[in-house]
Amino acid sequence: MRAERHRVRYGAQTIEFAVVRRQRTTLEIGVEPDATVVVAAPLDAPLEAIADKVRKRAAWVRRQQRFFARYLPQTPERRFVAGETHRYLGRRYRLKVRAHARATVRLSRGFILVHSREPDRDEVTRGLVEGWYRDRAQVKFAERLEVNLARFPDPESVRPQGLSVRRLRRRWGSMSPTSRLLLNRRLIEAPVDAIDYVITHELCHIAEPHHGPAFFALLDRVLPDWPRRKERLERCMA
Repeated sequence: MRAERHRVRYGAQTIEFAVVRRQRTTLEIGVEPDATVVVAAPLDAPLEAIADKVRKRAAWVRRQQRFFARYLPQTPERRFVAGETHRYLGRRYRLKVRAHARATVRLSRGFILVHSREPDRDEVTRGLVEGWYRDRAQVKFAERLEVNLARFPDPESVRPQGLSVRRLRRRWGSMSPTSRLLLNRRLIEAPVDAIDYVITHELCHIAEPHHGPAFFALLDRVLPDWPRRKERLERCMA
C-alpha cells in the first residue's frame, strides 16, 4: 500500500511524515535512519488523530532526528574499482581485481580479491562483489540468528518462521506479522555486535510487536548494552 505524505507544525518547524495503513489497532510512530518519520496506522484511522499523535510525540521525533543527523550525509556510494575500500563485518578491505578464467570473490590479506573474466568492466565487478556479499550475508546472518536466539529464556518462542536478506532503503531489519525476519543486505558490512543488535531487536518483536515499554523492557533484559551497539551501527554505517 502506498504511503500517504503529510506534515504538522511543531513550533517554528515542520515535521513531515508518511502514513502506512495496515491491519492493526494502534498507531506507531517510527524515525528511520535517514531521519524520515513513518506512522503505521489502522486502516480507518482519521488523519486528524494521526496528526495529533505526531504533534504529541514531536519532541521525541525531533530528538531521534537529531540523533540520526549526526551521521548524515551518508558517505558516497562505493565504487567497484581496484583500490576502492569496502566494509565487511566492520573492517575495511581494498578491492583488488585480477583477470582470471574463473570468476570468484574472496578475502585475501586485507583485500577483497576479485577474479574476473572482464576485469576492466566495473559493472561486472559490481555484480560479482554484490553476489559475494549476498552469499556471505545469508550464511553469517543464519549463524548469528542462532547465537542471538540463545539470549532468550525460551529460544523457540521467538524463532522466526523464515529469514530473508534484501537491499532495504530505510530499515536495517523488520519482523513481519507472520514472524518472518527480513534483514538488510548492507548489514554484512557492519560489526558483528551491531548485526547482533538488529537481529535481537527484531526477535523481541515476536514477543512484543510494538515499541512500547514491554518491548524495551525485554530488549534491556536480553541485550543490556543495546544502546551502545545501536550507536556503533549508525556511526559505522553512516
